[in-house]
Amino acid sequence: MRQYSADLTPPWKKPKPVPEVPAEPGLVVEEPGTGFCGAVIRCEAGTVTLEDRFGKHRVFPLEPRGFLLEGRVVTLVKPSGASGASGASGASGASVRPSRTASGSVAVPGARARVARAGRIYVEGRHDAELVEKVWGDDLRIEGVVVEYLEGVDDLPSIVAEFAPGPDARLGVLVDHLLPGTKEWRIAQEVTSEHALVVGHPYIDIWEAVKPSSLGIEAWPRVPRGQDWKTGVCRALGWPSENTGAVWQAILKRVGSYKDLEPELLGRVEELIDFVTAP
Repeated sequence: MRQYSADLTPPWKKPKPVPEVPAEPGLVVEEPGTGFCGAVIRCEAGTVTLEDRFGKHRVFPLEPRGFLLEGRVVTLVKPSGASGASGASGASGASVRPSRTASGSVAVPGARARVARAGRIYVEGRHDAELVEKVWGDDLRIEGVVVEYLEGVDDLPSIVAEFAPGPDARLGVLVDHLLPGTKEWRIAQEVTSEHALVVGHPYIDIWEAVKPSSLGIEAWPRVPRGQDWKTGVCRALGWPSENTGAVWQAILKRVGSYKDLEPELLGRVEELIDFVTAP
């Protein structure tokens, strides 16, 4: 008599096996229950420690189907031959730190750019956009955030009205020289809302957000009011004032990471990224 299996579930309805992935240091995964995304820095008995791009640590249990790797459900397992912290390296046992992007975030090797969000970050000009891309470009692509430039903020109220920010389409704006009482300040107050955030740095131009020490100068020169700031800076420093675009490209080449920028700019850009990517 022919024998039949007791399992009558069609093959296409059976759950696919979940791959087991060793929790090697630097592996970037997401814990779906909390949405916490970070790189593995330690794997001990029954737990794994992740570090996000801001340096925050979270410990999670090594449970079946417990994590997402590039959008796929996986089960993290302790690396073979590992004892204690899996981040040990060589005889010294020094912890292996995940590599970093130019912004200081945990790098995600091989990560694909996320489909662009409806939300956006606007900056004042082309130079602002190029600097943000240079330092935060990897982060922005992973988060699916597009940065556009405005060529000034005078038309910002109409631009924001046309954009129509909402819960699923937040708008962040980075403004130069955002000081109380200035024209920029009044415009920012006018357009700020629950779904639109305007922040700024105190510098007259984005050039000033680059640390002078990174350019080999003692300080950015003071330019008399009424004079074009970039032209005045170039003349004071002996740089060619007839082509400020070329000067900016030379400045940009000296920016290797967030360490070359002033903290007043760093905090504001991070604030905007958090705002437009908030669930």
